[in-house]
Amino acid sequence: MPYDRISELPDSVRDHVPKHAQEIYKEAFNSAWDEYKDADDRRGDASREETAHRVAWSAVKEKYEKGDDGDWHAK
Repeated sequence: MPYDRISELPDSVRDHVPKHAQEIYKEAFNSAWDEYKDADDRRGDASREETAHRVAWSAVKEKYEKGDDGDWHAK
């Protein structure tokens, strides 16, 4: 279930992450969705979707950090 637009991202991303970070999330998710389609390429028993979300958050965390207000801000 790759995302075509940032408007399709989960509420937790759309409501708390700046637009640029949402774009990073979407691209990283879609890339991971393709890369980890084979269960043998994933760790443990993580689903394809769970793995893609983990990769996407990791990509966001490279340039953004979560503030005390619960929103994400550029580092």
